[in-house]
Amino acid sequence: MTTAKIRISWPSGEVTAELADTPTTRKLFEVLPYEGSANTWGDEVYFSVPFDAEREPNATSVVEKGTVCFWLGGSAIALLFGRTPVSQGDECRLISDANIMGKVEGDPTLLRSVQSGDLVHLEAL
Repeated sequence: MTTAKIRISWPSGEVTAELADTPTTRKLFEVLPYEGSANTWGDEVYFSVPFDAEREPNATSVVEKGTVCFWLGGSAIALLFGRTPVSQGDECRLISDANIMGKVEGDPTLLRSVQSGDLVHLEAL
């Protein structure tokens, strides 16, 4: 797989994302389809996944809006679409480093409609 697409859906919406071929992305595809319970933290949606991943060379805590990440500190997929409580200025900042998996296609602020506790469904396209 060079790149792959997933659909991320929740009760009030959905987005698609293009993911790069990384060790973490391959682990995600092994568990798809998958459903997890959403948590929100500022303009971040995250949910636990049933696998761990090693830190990759591109791991960072500051990412572009719409980045799909694997949060190393919590074995969770993190979707950032704006500021979080630890952001400085307009940056998208996680509380700690995450592996970069890919990017939401289109408008990532659609994720603003995700509520804590919503069931988030991931599937391969």
